[in-house]
Amino acid sequence: MKLDLLGRKWIDIVFEGRNKLYGAYDLRIRNPKTTMKALVIGALIFSFLLSTPLLAKLIPDSKDADDSLDKKIVTIKLPPKEQPKDLPPPPPPPPKIDQVKFVKPVVAKAEEVVEEPPKIKEIVDKKLGDETIKGDPDAPLTVEPVGNGPADVVEDNSIHNMAGIEVKPDFPGGLEKFYKYVGNNYKVPEEEGLKGKVFVTFVVEKDGSLTDIKVVRDIGYGTGAEAIRVLKKSPRWNPGEQNGKKVRVLYSLPITIQSQE
Repeated sequence: MKLDLLGRKWIDIVFEGRNKLYGAYDLRIRNPKTTMKALVIGALIFSFLLSTPLLAKLIPDSKDADDSLDKKIVTIKLPPKEQPKDLPPPPPPPPKIDQVKFVKPVVAKAEEVVEEPPKIKEIVDKKLGDETIKGDPDAPLTVEPVGNGPADVVEDNSIHNMAGIEVKPDFPGGLEKFYKYVGNNYKVPEEEGLKGKVFVTFVVEKDGSLTDIKVVRDIGYGTGAEAIRVLKKSPRWNPGEQNGKKVRVLYSLPITIQSQE
């Protein structure tokens, strides 16, 4: 009998009377399929490796793309800037004409009339003014040079320091009256033994109002918040001045706190 080595019969003969659940039998049964899969996968990998150079040539080089982009950017031409158009000269003033003094009509007695008003025919094609002026219609026309107009007035809204200000802001009646106002309106927290100083800063505006009130340091228990409340209700101050003009000034102030024992 001719035995086919690629078939399954010789495997059954070898393992006849043996344990076919053993792994060697299963491996030999699956060997043809495994060999075929290995050949197909190997052939695909080999073909891919051979075609790699061809695929690389099809991919554009990034350096060439950048060079072409640079060339496009360099060749762009910007449009020429438009030159400002000259403004037309202003029209010449009208020629000078005669001006007749206009006298307001006043109801008065005949003997009290000092100067009679001009008649209608005397003021035809003439200007009316406070005095009589003889015009010259043949006088040469001249045009005054155009100026730049009045300079723009820039308002000073910067905040000045107390050190370099000419006229320092002050509370009406002086600081003693201000401290009296604070003492009458400040509510000290009911905390035994509480004492110290609360340091605040604020801006005295041009109209004397207090803005941008900040607590630099407090002693807790709401002392800083109470200081802000009192300063917001403060009467207007006398504002600071620099070069004869009212300016905004930054002011710092300590407030002494001491609870009643």
